[in-house]
Amino acid sequence: MTDKPDGRTERARAAREERRAQILAAALEVFAAKGFHTTSITDLVEAAGVARGTFYLYFDSKDTVFCELLDDLLERFRASVKGIDVASGAASAVDQLVTTVVRILDAAASSQALATIVFKEAVGLDQVVDDRIVSFEEALHDYVRVSLANGVRLGWLRPHDTEVVATLIYGSIRQVIYRYVVVEAGRFDREHVARAMVEHHLLGLIAR
Repeated sequence: MTDKPDGRTERARAAREERRAQILAAALEVFAAKGFHTTSITDLVEAAGVARGTFYLYFDSKDTVFCELLDDLLERFRASVKGIDVASGAASAVDQLVTTVVRILDAAASSQALATIVFKEAVGLDQVVDDRIVSFEEALHDYVRVSLANGVRLGWLRPHDTEVVATLIYGSIRQVIYRYVVVEAGRFDREHVARAMVEHHLLGLIAR
């Protein structure tokens, strides 16, 4: 005999998930409006329309709430990063890198409110938050570095200091996100910006 799911248990679980999502959605709006540092638990509770005790059933602190929102954003970034396909018939390295940068910009723009907090208040938010951001930045930097090294190995790129150049490229990605996603609120041609950035780093500006 197979045990059937208890309907009441399932409804209770769904209600808990809905309430948790409600708190997270409200917190995102408050963080975006007030910033991380000036947001209080009272702000989050009032925005979510829940009792303080209810809030603490789901989250230990405002840091915990913010970290969950941040993890979601960073996961979108990670999912957007793909390795270079070196198989015969694959798109050029430039085109593949442009596509990856476009995906990164799409991920940032789809979470514009949170990206604004991260890229405007990224220093000294909280040790756990800072650690998460540093870990992501290191992963993305490493992706760029490995991609450059593969380009050299395959003869697509001339030998160079991949560590330094990867730092420059990642710095450009950060600045592009800040300029076009945060300041200009995502109103830009992502394909155009991504291609200009990638071609600048890979091809330079000197006429040949």
